[in-house]
Amino acid sequence: MRIIAGTARSMPLKTIEGKDTRPTTDRIKETLFNILQMDVPGAVFLDLFAGSGGIGLEAVSRGAKKAVFVENSKKAAACIQENIRFTKFTSSCDLKCMDALSALRMLERRYVFDIIFMDPPYGLGLEYEVLEHLKTSSILTEDTLIIVEESLDTDPYEMEKYGFQVTRVKEYKSNQHVFLKRI
Repeated sequence: MRIIAGTARSMPLKTIEGKDTRPTTDRIKETLFNILQMDVPGAVFLDLFAGSGGIGLEAVSRGAKKAVFVENSKKAAACIQENIRFTKFTSSCDLKCMDALSALRMLERRYVFDIIFMDPPYGLGLEYEVLEHLKTSSILTEDTLIIVEESLDTDPYEMEKYGFQVTRVKEYKSNQHVFLKRI
């Protein structure tokens, strides 16, 4: 895994051994950031269920002014910290080693995010818990873009029950990105 473009282009990133995380492949990450290319420069970016931090670090490399990483696993958080140091993005990154809902409550009134990316473990419904919290949260506005990485067997339009509108669905061979805005 590596940074695809920007100031840290081609820098390799560490990942966690085992199957606890599913790093987004370089090809999928490149497609995602091609879609987001006009939104990332100057953005405040939230990477929920951050794994090794590759998505948030890609955002900073491409000009996001700040990335906040939320990861519950201490092992994964240590990997993110190493990747932040290696890319020399320490002043642009903030790492929270805690569960997503606790982090969201803690981030209230501290940040307003332009882009929220989440890649929760598949099949546990964690994305719905996060969306339930976000529908009344002060960390986003009606302009905030939310992207959820999901398995292909998940109905993206289920997320509309939580006060969000699906604006785009991008399917890949193994998963999909669901783009949402608050209604």
